[in-house]
Amino acid sequence: MIEDVRFSGHPHFEKPSLVVGWTRDAGKLSPQVLDYLTRKIKAESFCEVEPTGFFSLAGVSIENDIAQFPEGRFYHSEKGDLVIFTGSEPQFDRHRFLNVLLDVAEHYCRVQEVFTINGTISSTPHTGSRRVLAVFNQSEIQEKLGGLGLQDMDWQGPPAVSSHLLWIARSRGIPGVSLWTEIPFYLAAGEDFQAVQMTLSFLNKRFNLELDLTEFDDQITEQNARIAQLRQDDPKVDDYIRTLESGLSLNEAEQMDLVRGITEILETGG
Repeated sequence: MIEDVRFSGHPHFEKPSLVVGWTRDAGKLSPQVLDYLTRKIKAESFCEVEPTGFFSLAGVSIENDIAQFPEGRFYHSEKGDLVIFTGSEPQFDRHRFLNVLLDVAEHYCRVQEVFTINGTISSTPHTGSRRVLAVFNQSEIQEKLGGLGLQDMDWQGPPAVSSHLLWIARSRGIPGVSLWTEIPFYLAAGEDFQAVQMTLSFLNKRFNLELDLTEFDDQITEQNARIAQLRQDDPKVDDYIRTLESGLSLNEAEQMDLVRGITEILETGG
């Protein structure tokens, strides 16, 4: 019996892989990727983590006039034999929360490997290609995924929740990789459709999902057109982006100025 979870279904698993994402992420990458994936492969919920002990229930955050309740939910689809977990990062007792997540994955689903989906803020311009960076918990899975376009990530700083999850998975002998797709810093507060498409493209190839990702092309084109119009109307914004395109960096004031300009034009649809 696995504690702190509630089952609502009992699907059949072969040798599934687990894909994990969090509801808050740079460029809304993780929720967009997993929402799209869940819909397209018709994954159905079968289990959820009880929030008690992991989240403050005294208050609920509000975003766009919608209450945001903490959650942690598992889905499964026979297509690709995927188990998908999407949830809020725990506020308390992170280690126990991640162990509960892996208890379900290992002992109930019998997952063979773990992937986490994350966005990482970058100085790359939106006109450049997005790299999908990776952190592996075993050399074997790094070799197994060679040729799929992943690039090693060099991270210095406090461990992210996905890194913590990989560490626990490694201690259980479960191979795993944390995917970190680059998000231009001035798109981090909004949406980066190209990064979403890039991340889904990796999952599409890895699990032979046969997804048609061209539907993102129009969103990418529209977003780029809005920014191109802003560059034409505002020479200062154009100078900022040209600087990034040349491989140079902006100072903090210039970064904030660019973020304000891009955010305004994308939110207003101007």
